[in-house]
Amino acid sequence: MQKWLAVLAIGIALDCRQSAQLIAQSPAGNPCQRPESGSIVPEPEDLRSQNGVLEATLTIHNVAAANGSTLYCYTDAFGHQSPNLRVAPGDLVILHLRNELTETALNAKPAQRHAHSGSQPAPDPCNSSVMSSVSTNLHFHGLTIPPVCHQDDVLKTSVQPGDAPFEYRFRIPGNEPPGLYWYHPHIHGFSKAQLLGGASGALIVEGIERAQKATAGLPERVFIIRDLDLLNPNAPPDPSEPKVPKFLVDRDGDAANTGTGFGKPAKDLSINYVPVPYPGYSPAMIEMKPGERQLWRVLNASAITYVNIEVLFNRAPQRLGLVAMDGVPLTHDTTHADLPGDSISWQTHLAIPPGARVEFIVNGPAEGQSGLLVTRSVDTGPGGENDPNRMLAKIVTSASATEPRSKLQASPEPLAPTTETWLGNVTPVRVRRLYFSEKLADPNDPTSAIEFYLTVDGQEPKMFDMSSGIPDIVAQQGTVEDWIIENRSSELHDFHIHQLHFLLLDYMGRPVNEHFLRDTVNVPYFNGHGLTYPGVRLRMDFRDPNTVGTFLYHCHILEHEDKGMMGSIRVDPAPDSADRVTALSIVKK
Repeated sequence: MQKWLAVLAIGIALDCRQSAQLIAQSPAGNPCQRPESGSIVPEPEDLRSQNGVLEATLTIHNVAAANGSTLYCYTDAFGHQSPNLRVAPGDLVILHLRNELTETALNAKPAQRHAHSGSQPAPDPCNSSVMSSVSTNLHFHGLTIPPVCHQDDVLKTSVQPGDAPFEYRFRIPGNEPPGLYWYHPHIHGFSKAQLLGGASGALIVEGIERAQKATAGLPERVFIIRDLDLLNPNAPPDPSEPKVPKFLVDRDGDAANTGTGFGKPAKDLSINYVPVPYPGYSPAMIEMKPGERQLWRVLNASAITYVNIEVLFNRAPQRLGLVAMDGVPLTHDTTHADLPGDSISWQTHLAIPPGARVEFIVNGPAEGQSGLLVTRSVDTGPGGENDPNRMLAKIVTSASATEPRSKLQASPEPLAPTTETWLGNVTPVRVRRLYFSEKLADPNDPTSAIEFYLTVDGQEPKMFDMSSGIPDIVAQQGTVEDWIIENRSSELHDFHIHQLHFLLLDYMGRPVNEHFLRDTVNVPYFNGHGLTYPGVRLRMDFRDPNTVGTFLYHCHILEHEDKGMMGSIRVDPAPDSADRVTALSIVKK
């Protein structure tokens, strides 16, 4: 154990030249070219709004890699991969989405609807409902924008190869909290493959320094952690690791949770596309000036992998100043008189489930010192995948280190206090219970596939059906509800809902006193011994008119989502506001 920790601390790793060669051998002209392992972590290109408008073209590509996997990416008009979209509250966003996906032997699967042929007229992308390995659309994770076509609908909107560029046109709400959001495809049945291949990017609502005074003037970095298929799936573990008693795989062939924090991971990880491959975890490189204070925005865009990040200097965990989660500053509750304008939660590690984001202040190592960005192991339960301890990046200091491209305002105007009643002070109109569960497709065959469910208590568990026009839940705009979500399975699940943020009230039966909102939360697994199922209590906010419409809630482990762990909710307009809601859902040119 001590030997392995020493390896982790000083950044020594096995030779990963084979992994680097697999990436370097990608075809010439590959739009999704990946850096080699051990590279300096690049900064994504910034696309910024100008005069209140961000207009850009994003093209989604896929490329067969030399190791048999499929790489996915978005490119802008200049070929930059998965650029950051930087906007301000109130900005108009116009994105032209081009679909250049192609069938490969790996991703070819039957569509959930028959795709159109060249001899037939192409279906309207707003109503095609075609879900295939080459279909695409965009979901703007965390934004409170209407779930309608050309804005944030993923139930019917589907763009096919050969379609004309599809226009997304929406306005960032004026009251959208400043912070880190993201975009990715949401094609049911194929989300895991596209996210695992790298189809994701950051969307930043500017102005966090207006809500968190301690961030003013700081240089900022955006780090996107993605998972990918193992580059060295047949390699034995690093000899310096503690021996794991046994190696098991789940029904999808991924490494199952060992419960030790070690062993082969289910997936490799990358940071801004720089791979950190098993077994040696040769770290990427982050350069900083000695002792420099920065704001790091970290997105876990993994398809199935949990991370729990930590910064180590000489093996010692460093304090990380958490200022926002899931795009929402910790100071969001402006009605709380005792909450300062620079509320910071100092932590030594930050758990980030798939789909979630954290934004925190970090101080760089002193001159001549180096550090490590690592992820600690996450216990996903006896039914979950293996997410062990591993390195992500070595932090190296240099007086000549390049300044980050983006820097926050030094003297920002503070955000005006909200006039809306704090969500925690609103009485819910009802309490609903939902639960995660799993079942063998054939109860008599322990090797059969697992079916995944997210069920409203009292309804029959069923896998989600995209073709069904009947919502699982109906709510009304202008109201607030409490949802109690239980986990009746033996693996960790990750709840996410579109179009809104919620307040975490209770975790595992214990009250939680948070003054910010989330859009993603872990629901602990059931160990088979408790008298009750583990769960969380969430206050769901349907007051915003932008929540009117039909949208989704699901487990953000995309393997589970693709296999049915999802439900739909329809939010009806308040009786006296139907005309107003219709008007608000139309974005003027």
